[in-house]
Amino acid sequence: MDQLELQVIEIIAKKKKVDPSTISLDSSFQELAIDSLDGMDLIFTFEDTFNISVPDNVVQQMKGVREVVAGLRQELAKPSSPPQTPQPAQPA
Repeated sequence: MDQLELQVIEIIAKKKKVDPSTISLDSSFQELAIDSLDGMDLIFTFEDTFNISVPDNVVQQMKGVREVVAGLRQELAKPSSPPQTPQPAQPA
């Protein structure tokens, strides 16, 4: 497993208060008893942890650990937009 996969499993294990060894890439949200509220809480945690924003269409495809990793990997691969620097106001 790579670092991203391990981090995702650790985060899920911590949120669900279970041993990470009980979670695999093939674990589904149903198997892990993750309901829609848990799922949204996890998405917010992933967004904060990885400093990304996961679009709704990507979130809707996440039905298990493998899909979460794939969705996060896809978002992390996107180039981040450079911070906008404010332009000085032009005199009228």
